[in-house]
Amino acid sequence: MENLEANTSFFQSGLFDQSLEENLINWDSVFSSKDNVPWKLTPNVFFVKSESYGEIIVAGYDVKLSKKSERLSVKEGDKIYCEIPFFRISHINIQSRGVSLSSDLIEECAKRGVIISFNSFNGKPYAVISSPNLNAVVKTRREQIKAYSDERGVVFAKNTVLGKIKNQVSLLKYFVKNSSDKEILERIDLSVLKIKENIEKIEKVFYSEIDLARKEIFSYEALCGKEYWDCFKFIIPAKFGFSGREKRGTVTPVNSLLNYGYGMLYSIVWGAVMNAGLEPFAGFLHVDEPGRPSLVLDMVEEFRAPVVDRTVVSYLNKGGKVETENGLLTVSTRKDFSQKIIERFESYENYCGKKFKIKSVIQIQARNAASFFREGKEYKPFSFKW
Repeated sequence: MENLEANTSFFQSGLFDQSLEENLINWDSVFSSKDNVPWKLTPNVFFVKSESYGEIIVAGYDVKLSKKSERLSVKEGDKIYCEIPFFRISHINIQSRGVSLSSDLIEECAKRGVIISFNSFNGKPYAVISSPNLNAVVKTRREQIKAYSDERGVVFAKNTVLGKIKNQVSLLKYFVKNSSDKEILERIDLSVLKIKENIEKIEKVFYSEIDLARKEIFSYEALCGKEYWDCFKFIIPAKFGFSGREKRGTVTPVNSLLNYGYGMLYSIVWGAVMNAGLEPFAGFLHVDEPGRPSLVLDMVEEFRAPVVDRTVVSYLNKGGKVETENGLLTVSTRKDFSQKIIERFESYENYCGKKFKIKSVIQIQARNAASFFREGKEYKPFSFKW
């Protein structure tokens, strides 16, 4: 399973004030520079947003975020780049050093339930600021903690793993459904068959508490993961030389994109978990460790393939560039790829008979998990339809 090296941040914001249009920087010209010096961003402020400005990522040196009336003010030095209405903001993602926040801004975000998260250079979260008055329900957290010592913890862990594996299978099928290469199709069909055998074994795992079940679940999950990543290389261009999954400290292009995308996903899931009133550090599948938000890691599993892996494959197959410098993705690559991840969060998927944005599905799933612990309602992982 993936490990979280605390380091990510997401900044979801709203529409710019049209009256400030003349103050906005030309972002295309900012990122057209060939001088990609990682995280030395003056004057190259890193600013990525969704079409509706619902998701925003900010980075740069001497960038200042503050409250101005009912708006978030974004400055570099003394120059105002934009002002954004607070009522549209849901999550602030800060992805570099050199960004300062005013106490007024933090207070306003706390009042409005806006999550502020901070990411390291590889996209993973190391800190999150939130309000103590989010929808935390005492009963939810009490039952979540109690579930660790009964069969609910086992059921939840199994469902998150099964959701992850089934979505991986769906992703492979999705990208090879129009392939005419019989050798690749046969190779993937064989792997899918092996994966399904291990899915059946996971479904049969039953113990009275998660500490007794975890090792067995992980062993089957690892076998499925090996088959999945062995096939992953067939659905991305061969020129990238993907030879297998690498997690910490990777410098290979595809793995760097995956790690960066997972970091962005952690931030969204973390915010959803907190908004649902759950305790992010009390997970089941992932063991407790200081500083590890194990429930966040648990709930990330079912969204890895349909959100990040799918975006990586699409990005590379459509000619997306992957440039690295000093072992890190360059600013321009981060800008281009993070835009695609944000677009994926904003895209719609069929869910419970209706169409919802992916970011909404993540929040609904977190609330479903809370209902599972608190009321015993069934928890079904999100299923990506290929």
